[in-house]
Amino acid sequence: MRSIVPQVYKDAGKEPSNRLHHQECRFTNLAMSDTADTANVIIRPPIAWALAVLAALALQWLMPLPFMPAAAPAGWVGGAVFAIALALAAWAIATLTRAGSNVPTSMPTTTIVDAGPYRFTRNPIYLGMIVGLIGLAIAFDSLWLLVALMPFALVIRYGVVAREEAYLERKFGDAYRRYRSRVRRWL
Repeated sequence: MRSIVPQVYKDAGKEPSNRLHHQECRFTNLAMSDTADTANVIIRPPIAWALAVLAALALQWLMPLPFMPAAAPAGWVGGAVFAIALALAAWAIATLTRAGSNVPTSMPTTTIVDAGPYRFTRNPIYLGMIVGLIGLAIAFDSLWLLVALMPFALVIRYGVVAREEAYLERKFGDAYRRYRSRVRRWL
């Protein structure tokens, strides 16, 4: 990791030949230092989830694509699936909070949590978000919500989870590798 302190040049009489480049590096290092102890995810997961839901509902409003059988109690079934997803995410958040770790991806992780839902999946909050999208798709009888699930899942998997896993391995080393070997990424 680069230092955020400006470098002192040994020969004080000489300026670097590309002063602008050095200033840009210094500003980049300062910006990176704000998030040096985070996973630097490409988007905060709740924002990605909200964007997926809003885009899908807008498309559903413009061009409805139902997929549930007419006789199916879509609202009840979807509502139940969504409630299960919400309960999973709430359980995971409560478990992280009780363990003293931070939930937002913009804050440092302080400990490896292997209790509660983290005994079964390394990503219960994201799993809850995915199942929640499925529940909404059923409840609103919207194929668009299922379609939105694909880009959302890809963004979470590669733009969030992959970065978090690399960060946790760097930060916690063998402790994280042992946890990762015991608990699956999803289910």
